[in-house]
Amino acid sequence: MKLWLRRIHLGLALISGLFLLIVSLTGAVMIYAKDIQHLIEPTKWQVKPQKNLMPYDALIQNVEAQTKQKITFFMPELASDTAWQFRLANKHYASVNPYSGDVINVYESTDTIYGFAQGLHRWLLFENSKGEKTFRNWMSVCALLLLINVLLGFYLWVKPKNRIKRLAIKPKAKFRVLMYQLHTVLGVYFFIPLMLIAFTGMAFNWKTQTQSVLEFVTMNKVEQRPKAPKITASAHTTLNYNQAIKNAVDVFPDGEVYRIYLPKKDDETLALRMKNPGESHAYSWVWTNPFTGKVLNSFDASKTNFTTQAWNFKYKFHIGAFAGPIVQFLWLLIALALAFFIISGFYFWAKRHKWI
Repeated sequence: MKLWLRRIHLGLALISGLFLLIVSLTGAVMIYAKDIQHLIEPTKWQVKPQKNLMPYDALIQNVEAQTKQKITFFMPELASDTAWQFRLANKHYASVNPYSGDVINVYESTDTIYGFAQGLHRWLLFENSKGEKTFRNWMSVCALLLLINVLLGFYLWVKPKNRIKRLAIKPKAKFRVLMYQLHTVLGVYFFIPLMLIAFTGMAFNWKTQTQSVLEFVTMNKVEQRPKAPKITASAHTTLNYNQAIKNAVDVFPDGEVYRIYLPKKDDETLALRMKNPGESHAYSWVWTNPFTGKVLNSFDASKTNFTTQAWNFKYKFHIGAFAGPIVQFLWLLIALALAFFIISGFYFWAKRHKWI
C-alpha cells in the first residue's frame, strides 16, 4: 500500500507539476507585485497630495473625455499619494490623479506585474476568440490535485512510526538525503495552509462546489447579497454622482469605499462596494439612484453568519493579506516551498530512474 501511495503521490505531481510550478512562482510574485510596480514606476501610480479631491461628477467627466471611453467602475484610495484606478468600457484601465482629474497612464491589466502574474496564475494568459479563459478549469484541477497530493504526503509521513524523529533536518547529510528531509519537514509544517490555499484557489472558479463543501462542514448556508435594484424612467436627465455617492457613504459612515460601479444602462443604479469594520474584505454594498441620489438598498456583510464570513475570508486568506507583513512573508515562503516540492520531487524521480 505504501509503495502504491508513493507512486500515486509522484504521478499526481508529474501530471500537474509544471502548472503548479507556474502557480507557485506567480503566486510568490503577486504578493509584492504592486509594491514593486509602484517602486519602479512611481510616476504612473503616485500623485502629489493636495488639499481637495476633485468632485466625483467632474472627475468622471474628465476621465471619460480624456480616454474617450465610458467608465464601468473606479477605486478610490485611502492613501493620499496614490492614484485612483478606473476600469474603462474597453476593459483597459486608467490611472488618474484624483486632485486634478489628469489621466497619467492607460494600460491593460496584463501590462502590470501583478496583472501579468495573475493572468498566468489563474488562466495561463490564454483567451479564445470569444474571450473565454478556457484554462481556468485546468488550473483548478491542478489545485485539486495539489490538495490530494498534500493529503497523501501527510499520510505517508504520519503512518510509519518515529514520525517526530523524521522531522529533523541534518545540514551535513548527503544532498539527496537533505532534499528528502526538507521535502518531508516543509510538507508537514505547511500541510494545513497549503490545503486551505489550494481550496480557496479553487473557490475563485468552482464557486458552487466549494461553497457547498463549506456549507456542509459548517452546517449552515452562505447568505447571498440582494440583487441590485432597478430604477424606472423619470423626469430626471442629469446624473448626480456627487450626491448619490455621498448618500451611499453615509449609510455606512465607518466603512471604507472599495469600488464605485457606475450604471451601464438607464435603469441601473450606482453601486458602492464597501468594507465595514469586522469584515476581512469589502463585501458590503449600497445602491443609490444616480439621478436623485436616493438610497435604494444596502447590504451589511459584517452582520452575516459565520459561514458567510468564512466564505468571504477566502480572498484575503489565499493571498496572505490578513494579519500584517509577517503572515504576508510566510505566504511567500509557502509559495516558494511549493516550487521546491515540485523540483525536489522531480529530482527524486529522476534519481530513481538514473537520469541524473
